[in-house]
Amino acid sequence: MKKEGSDFSKIDDVASQRFSAYGNVLSSFPTEEAIGLLEKTNMPVEENVYIASFPEWKQVALKHKVERDFFGGMPVQLGYCNGYNRVLNGLEYHKGSEINVLASDAIYFLAKLTDVENNQIDSTAIKGFYVPKGTAIELYQTTLHLAPCPINDPGFKCMVILPDGTNNPLEEKSNDPLLFMKNKWLFAHKDAKRFVENGAHIGFVGQRPKV
Repeated sequence: MKKEGSDFSKIDDVASQRFSAYGNVLSSFPTEEAIGLLEKTNMPVEENVYIASFPEWKQVALKHKVERDFFGGMPVQLGYCNGYNRVLNGLEYHKGSEINVLASDAIYFLAKLTDVENNQIDSTAIKGFYVPKGTAIELYQTTLHLAPCPINDPGFKCMVILPDGTNNPLEEKSNDPLLFMKNKWLFAHKDAKRFVENGAHIGFVGQRPKV
């Protein structure tokens, strides 16, 4: 995929075999149901908004379907991330897969946990993937990721499904410098002001990919 004025020469399609090292396209996921919910969510004025567990979705039928068919009966949280960011400020991973459903075209920048050395991930290990609107993807727990980047205005809308409790505040400080929130290990870039000011581990080095 290419966009006028941007370099997409190294962006793979999510349908390519190369994505299989990072995740899986969920062709059987009820994407229309998810997008119908997403379309009712608001866009922020600027930057991104992330709601880990959207209260209005706690009782929707989709939640039960996802728990039954994609998480082996384990409890999950349905949230969303909407916004406009066009630069990768960090990389995170969780214990357990993450499912994202896109209501707009987007680019994901991904890396592998096996590429981490001495609590650092170099930007040369990052790969980009184009994910079209209406696609549901599973990101494996060994995949480093963050919010997608939109291709077109006015930004992106993405449903984020994770094991219940993920991204909640920590109840006590951990000895692990990477543990930023519950079930969220984070490598922040030194130029990511918000992460750095909140005490995130600076472990993402090199040039930040941009869209």
